[in-house]
Amino acid sequence: MTREPTYESTLRELATDQGVLRYHEAGEGPPLLFLHGSGPGVTGWRNFRGNLARFAEHFRCLVLEFPGFGVSDPTDQHPMLAASGAVVRFLDGLGLTQVDVIGNSMGGIVGAQVALAHPDRVRRLVTVGGIGRGIFSPAPGEGIKLLMEFTDDPSREKLVRWLHSMVYDPALVTEELIEERWTQATDPETLAAARRMYGSAAMTAALKAAETADTPPYWAMLHKLRARTLITWGRDDRVSPVDMALLPMRTIRDVEVHVFPDCGHWVMIEQKDAWESVVLAFLTREDTA
Repeated sequence: MTREPTYESTLRELATDQGVLRYHEAGEGPPLLFLHGSGPGVTGWRNFRGNLARFAEHFRCLVLEFPGFGVSDPTDQHPMLAASGAVVRFLDGLGLTQVDVIGNSMGGIVGAQVALAHPDRVRRLVTVGGIGRGIFSPAPGEGIKLLMEFTDDPSREKLVRWLHSMVYDPALVTEELIEERWTQATDPETLAAARRMYGSAAMTAALKAAETADTPPYWAMLHKLRARTLITWGRDDRVSPVDMALLPMRTIRDVEVHVFPDCGHWVMIEQKDAWESVVLAFLTREDTA
């Protein structure tokens, strides 16, 4: 039976010119970078701790903690803007010229942005929900609205409502999950960073800025993505509805899509075994011309 990696045994630190990046490392083999999503109390460890044992049998797994989420040192930048730079600093600091990337939600967007800006550094990209743009569903989605409500005025009740929007099976929202998320999400620095991303004022400003921006959004540039890509999604995702996958499915040159039934936003948790099997098959498949 595979031994489960522990928080303490896998935790590492990397000093950079913009503060310390913390990460978890397990396994040996080709480097595989995990990028977490956003939301109250999120960390890379909480997103991917249940998947590390299986992937560590094949890869050197590196779970990066983005600045602005209470684990790595924060920067002066908006957490979303800081994330791509943190990835490049992380790869440079570890001397990694090329990696495979698994990104959950925001992490998938960041992975795509890094692959677009540095095409030689990402061999294969796996995304978990979040990437793309809604085609039929209203925006923002239910889960994002609940996230904004919590960020504006945090309470345990609002946190629980948001957590339930993330999953298909409400049994996954345990007291342990609620407590660890609440503790992290209400840390003053972490909450301040969250308000820069998901506070209602910040979201309104971001939408207005997007309307007048001179540069195209990342989703409009996905036709330039050269990394072989696997998009994974929960059919019952209430945070980023599955119709968002239609645009990247059509525009990314070399892309596959796998949709999992009875599954919300956390595909790697809620459909753990099935998701791991699909992703491992994709990442370990031999390259063809």
